Amino acid sequence: METWLVTGGAGFIGSNFILQQRRAQTARIINLDKLTYAGNPHNLSELRRDPDYLFQLGDIGDRPLLSSLLANQQPDAVIHFAAESHVDRSIRSPEAFIETNVVGTFRLLDEVRQYWEGLRGAKKAAFRFLHISTDEVYGSLGPDDPAFTETTPYAPNSPYAASKAAADHLVRAYHETYGLPVLITNCSNNYGPLQFPEKFIPLMILNALQGKKLPIYGDGQNVRDWLYVADHCKALRLVLAQGRVGASYNIGGRCEKTNLDVVTHICHLLDELFPQAPSVPHARLITFVPDRPGHDRRYAMNISKIEQELGWTPKESFDSGLAKTVRWYVDHPQWVESVTSGAYRQWLQMHYGADSS
Repeated sequence: METWLVTGGAGFIGSNFILQQRRAQTARIINLDKLTYAGNPHNLSELRRDPDYLFQLGDIGDRPLLSSLLANQQPDAVIHFAAESHVDRSIRSPEAFIETNVVGTFRLLDEVRQYWEGLRGAKKAAFRFLHISTDEVYGSLGPDDPAFTETTPYAPNSPYAASKAAADHLVRAYHETYGLPVLITNCSNNYGPLQFPEKFIPLMILNALQGKKLPIYGDGQNVRDWLYVADHCKALRLVLAQGRVGASYNIGGRCEKTNLDVVTHICHLLDELFPQAPSVPHARLITFVPDRPGHDRRYAMNISKIEQELGWTPKESFDSGLAKTVRWYVDHPQWVESVTSGAYRQWLQMHYGADSS
């Protein structure tokens, strides 16, 4: 069995990926996570007795820790999810995004490079560094513009997007300069279980369940391509196994929806689940708020490359994926409470000594 070092594996996509791979017994996994506000070790509680899963509290910017982990665990791949990822937070506090997404990625890359250069034979030849990025690096599309391809010029419009673009460039440069065997994926908006409630879809679900306003930026006509997280994780496994070294792959759901469409759909699902709720119809909770600065109008992903080269296509439709997602949040109130209450921060401090700020 291979050993993988996964960074940021307690976050939304990372934890879904780890759970999917451990259920399939694909690899032994070491999860390095700083446990910031969006990282939740409870996401992986089913693995607490799994001998082939190891959690390591730590920062991707901690070079001595990285060096020690790589030397002791001898991973066959590094899968890099760790990132600050919320656009609104990047607008208010951009420095953390530069520190984690740019400086942290650089330090991780450089330690991995040194580790990889010390490998020999088949282990060195088979090693991979998989970097997970975003469609936001490409900027914004007009209503009739063709979808982003892997050769679309980068044009980031938020501090978050700029920090991920910088990280992508660093990963590519480490391949071109040092020969590090890298793979880059750029995904569209993910949704599904275990997503931190500040993100759009879970925020709308939880606000609606509580009868709170459903705030939508601007006119609600901003368009995103939505990808169910389990489909994304399957694509990542395929890229890791079969992707061409040095290549980038766009991963999307072929599912463009306006923000207003998404919220309206959530409201209809909740009306069906809770027809007697005081807030029915839930759509009356929709409230338009002033647009955020630099708000990209439209994202769309051309996924022909990964379809043709690797045979991947998304399996979940938006209707089925959103229904599963709404049901998951309805059925897991304890998880929601654990990530939104002060008790969660206290638990982190007690068990891991993590910064609770």
